[in-house]
Amino acid sequence: MSRQPLVDNPAKNSQDPTSKSVPTLANIWAKKYVQNLQSDSHSQDIKSNSLSEILSSERRVATAANLLQSLRFSSAQAWAKTENLLMGQLQAHGISADLIDPWQIATDSRFLLEQTLQVYTQDADSRLVELDLSADGQDRKLECYSQLPTIGQLSVAIAQSVGKIRKKYTSVDPRAIGFVSMQFHYSGQMLLDLLPPLEQLMVNSYFKVIDDHLYMPLQRCYEAAGNLEYDDIALESVRHLLPLTSELARQVSQKTLIMYSDYQCHSGVLSSPQVRVSSLRDIEMFQVYLCLCVLEKSVASIQQELFPLCVMLYPSLKVSWELVRTLLRLLSQEIHSHLDSRYVSEFEPYLTTLNEMFGDDVLPEA
Repeated sequence: MSRQPLVDNPAKNSQDPTSKSVPTLANIWAKKYVQNLQSDSHSQDIKSNSLSEILSSERRVATAANLLQSLRFSSAQAWAKTENLLMGQLQAHGISADLIDPWQIATDSRFLLEQTLQVYTQDADSRLVELDLSADGQDRKLECYSQLPTIGQLSVAIAQSVGKIRKKYTSVDPRAIGFVSMQFHYSGQMLLDLLPPLEQLMVNSYFKVIDDHLYMPLQRCYEAAGNLEYDDIALESVRHLLPLTSELARQVSQKTLIMYSDYQCHSGVLSSPQVRVSSLRDIEMFQVYLCLCVLEKSVASIQQELFPLCVMLYPSLKVSWELVRTLLRLLSQEIHSHLDSRYVSEFEPYLTTLNEMFGDDVLPEA
């Protein structure tokens, strides 16, 4: 596999007036990806001496090649699952079947997986990779030096590609991106099943970056930021919230788990690792849309994109509107407690809009 440059300089590729603001937000988002990864696997499933082997240049190239060989078959299986979950929503929500092209969706999903694996095989500066395997009260960590690119470097490298794909689908009908996201997710999960537990964790940390970018309008945020002066209060407010999104999501998710300990959705109980990851992503997604509203000084992205997408996806995933309303209420509380009041005031109108749009008078439980 050829060794291409890891990532272009975002500032070089940006035209004024975006050259100052775009790299700032892109890098802020990239830095939020923690490098001390935590494993949801039981420690006994993972050999402590295998991390350096898995992260070696040769192993990463071999792993990527093997996964790429399996990609076409996994992609076909993934579309069957996506179709089974979502195709019934076309008629229910008045979505034109002509907008859902299985071949094109699968092609775009494969392209993103290929790009991700290409970055995974690149060699960056040597760094210490730490992996937290603590389980059952036992403190256990693995660490080794590797030239594995950071997850943040991947985030910057693929932002424009994912942004273009998102724009292609959301510009016609924002709900179409739900099919792309599901296709990518299922394709990735099937590829991960081919790997041993530790390698699954490392590769999945890369796939998660793409998953985030597909669900979240990050590239649109970067473009909106480029239309503002660097010291604009809206941009300043977003710069303060973005680094906190993961922590706020964890706090909201933890409180929700306590309140809904027995809640069961399509993929399992809220406390299961798979559902927890999806919940954290969705809570971050709401925050990114709030940032976009502030940057664009408009509620349009929530009205035209986020809300229709949630209305299509959540019932299929067996996510209740009561749960969504609880998440939004808790998120509002966290934003108020973590941000200065002058920044909160920028988000307040859009927090109010979100709560009103997902209110029980609009979306009563079935």
